[in-house]
Amino acid sequence: MACIYIPWLLFTQILLQLAKHEAKVPAIIVFGDSTVDSGNNNRISTLLKSNFKPYGRDFAGGQPTGRFSNGRVPPDFVSEAFGLKPFVPAYLDPNYGISDFVTGVCFASAGTGYDNATSDVLNVIPLWKEVEYYKEYQNKLRAHVGHNKATEILTEALYLISLGTNDFLENYYIFPRRQIQFTVQQYQDFLVGLSENFMRELYSLGVRKVSLTGLPPMGCLPLERATNFMGHHDCVEEYNNVAVEFNLKLSNMVARLSQELPGYRVRFTEEVYQLVYQMIRTPSKYGFDVAEVACCSTGTFEMSYLCSEANPLTCSDANKYVFWDAFHPTDKTNKIISDNLIPDLLKLFN
Repeated sequence: MACIYIPWLLFTQILLQLAKHEAKVPAIIVFGDSTVDSGNNNRISTLLKSNFKPYGRDFAGGQPTGRFSNGRVPPDFVSEAFGLKPFVPAYLDPNYGISDFVTGVCFASAGTGYDNATSDVLNVIPLWKEVEYYKEYQNKLRAHVGHNKATEILTEALYLISLGTNDFLENYYIFPRRQIQFTVQQYQDFLVGLSENFMRELYSLGVRKVSLTGLPPMGCLPLERATNFMGHHDCVEEYNNVAVEFNLKLSNMVARLSQELPGYRVRFTEEVYQLVYQMIRTPSKYGFDVAEVACCSTGTFEMSYLCSEANPLTCSDANKYVFWDAFHPTDKTNKIISDNLIPDLLKLFN
């Protein structure tokens, strides 16, 4: 009996391996803001940059890349988990070309949002322009690997999308323009409509596998806590409640699109909010010492050029901190978030 079953088991395993190989995600493609930007802002005229030390001090080689962290951002960890490069290169980085972008590329721009008015605040790349770059990339990819192979890569690739925080914290709550037009609930609906239009456009361009990330507990970012004088520098729960409401609306939109558009597989990573909130509230559970302030400088309001290597207050060990600068997580936090998502992404998309 063993002589009969062993070859059959081997044959079954071979078939499973072949099936797995066929379904393998060939590339990680990224849209969004500073949570996932790997260096596109280096190449544009904006004050929102991070291509200088101490940014990147724990990245491979210890050099700044334009990532708003001391190390990697989530798409880098996801790419590595799918057996691809351990980082996703920025589309505008002149050190990389189409041969590098075959297995992944990032179009994200720190400071952008769903709302075009948000990208205007710090003169960064609007979401519509990220899509234009993607179309340009599609044409380059077809020229590089051929039409059929390019279509396969673009269809089977996993698309990571993360943005929305800037729409509230850099736009709605700071400038009167949108507050005059919308209540905060109406602005949420406006943004969800923009997100839906964006998702539909990606679908029309052949995108089929998407992981969409909602808002974090944005009222707990060190900058918001530092300026919350009346709340004794605790989290701004009003902002957190807005994030929860917005995420629910995004989740409902994603569920509707998944039903309506054939073959569109969209994973809304709503658990990120709760995970980050728990890290902030019980940091020791995740191996952190500090969650209220960031590692860089005083850790209260500094980011971009204010996060200076010359500041003597910058922490020596970023692994003890949830946040790297006043807005952005450390490499360790990004890894914990990614490790939480990766098993599901592998199961759903690989």
